Amino acid sequence: LNDNPSHYKIMLSGTVKSPKINFDPPFLMLMPVPLDVKTETAINIIPQDYLRQSRIQVELPELELEDGDRIYPFSVQFPEGQDIVLSSDGTNKELICRISFRSSRPVSFLGNMFFIDEEEN
Repeated sequence: LNDNPSHYKIMLSGTVKSPKINFDPPFLMLMPVPLDVKTETAINIIPQDYLRQSRIQVELPELELEDGDRIYPFSVQFPEGQDIVLSSDGTNKELICRISFRSSRPVSFLGNMFFIDEEEN
């Protein structure tokens, strides 16, 4: 450079990977149980392309009964924690999520639970 008019051109290219979460199994069916009896199952949450730690939150559905009452019959637990961490080999560790259902009133439900990271993905 130093008073040399030579021009340098640098071309950069890359691919943007958005973090995503997969589930195993991809959908969940809980067995019918008597009233006020808990049923539960575990799912594996498989995070991909997270470059920094993030925490998973869950939006649980609120159910409206025939008489207008609203209940939250679902609950979740993360027995090993709900933080997505980057391991030394560059992959993300799977998370275990236990989903349970209990209701003292008759109800059936088909819908979604939303798993959201800190960036609201």
